[in-house]
Amino acid sequence: MATWEKDNITIKNGQQVSAMAPIIVSASRSTDIPAFYSDWFFHRLSEGYSAWKNPFNGTKSYVSYKNTRFIVFWSKNPRPLLQHLDFLKERNIGCYIQYTLNDYEKEGLERGVRPLTERIETFKLLVDKLGAGRVIWRFDPMILTEGISVDDLLVKVQNIGDQLKGYTEKMVFSYADILSYCKVKANLEKNNIPYHEWTEDQMVLFAHKLSAMNKELGWNFNLATCGEKIDIKKYGILHNRCIDGDLITRLAWQDKALMDFMKVKVENVPTPSLFGETELPEGAILLPHNHYFVSIHKKDVGQRPFCECMTSKDIGEYNTCPHLCEYCYANTTKQTAIDNWKRHQQNKESETITGK
Repeated sequence: MATWEKDNITIKNGQQVSAMAPIIVSASRSTDIPAFYSDWFFHRLSEGYSAWKNPFNGTKSYVSYKNTRFIVFWSKNPRPLLQHLDFLKERNIGCYIQYTLNDYEKEGLERGVRPLTERIETFKLLVDKLGAGRVIWRFDPMILTEGISVDDLLVKVQNIGDQLKGYTEKMVFSYADILSYCKVKANLEKNNIPYHEWTEDQMVLFAHKLSAMNKELGWNFNLATCGEKIDIKKYGILHNRCIDGDLITRLAWQDKALMDFMKVKVENVPTPSLFGETELPEGAILLPHNHYFVSIHKKDVGQRPFCECMTSKDIGEYNTCPHLCEYCYANTTKQTAIDNWKRHQQNKESETITGK
């Protein structure tokens, strides 16, 4: 895990405190900041800091945005970001969006999300604003129940994929590993959802059919799994990097401070030889204007074993997402999330998401 540079800040009550000052911010794995807390986040960004509570020990700490150069957003409804993206552009802060766009409308597994047609429209609006490389489609998680089979999921994926063709470079998915997540298992059982665990044979079958669909329908998405042990590279499906050093470099390679932090060296493409060939080192990734870099993406050792993300600072908090999805891993109970959301609404400019 990164040891971020420290910044001494003055908080609202006039007290001086030490804050971590991350270069790359994740907003957020723990809650849907774009959907419900966009105004709060951008207010805190303009104030220069926010407060955060450790989910394991409850310790309050502070995050300074003094050095922030890049933000990765995670959301099921990032439409509220549209009114704030110019703020990032003005401050030369880069971003991309992990957009979870599932279809469990008929089954009622995501009762709190916006209608699918609206979410697809939002996806396209964001791409028009940011570009296809900055909006990544996630169908996450893939859930099997008594009413949802492997083929049912493929139909759902095809419906969305056909509409997103040309609007994104990548589709990311995960197989719902319910027994490994106590909160997910408890929430599904509490809500009487008859879930099934994936077998390895089902995972391989799904991967095979998804890969074929991607080619046959001309989507040409880069396919990747999130946090999965299973190796399905033979179907062209790689392990994803949701906080991806290579993608960040592709999008923000002209940001010297960010490149220095990531230890990425941007080079000029060599002049072709007499035979018209250009020799580039192994692992070289081309950039605009005859530049390239060599991938040196490094996994954050503080993440799950099969998570390939690089180091970032997540600034969200659990038990704060009012989407209230039946399978949620981030809320202990729906009521806790609702209570925290109500508290936030009473104190929208608080240092913390919860208003505490």
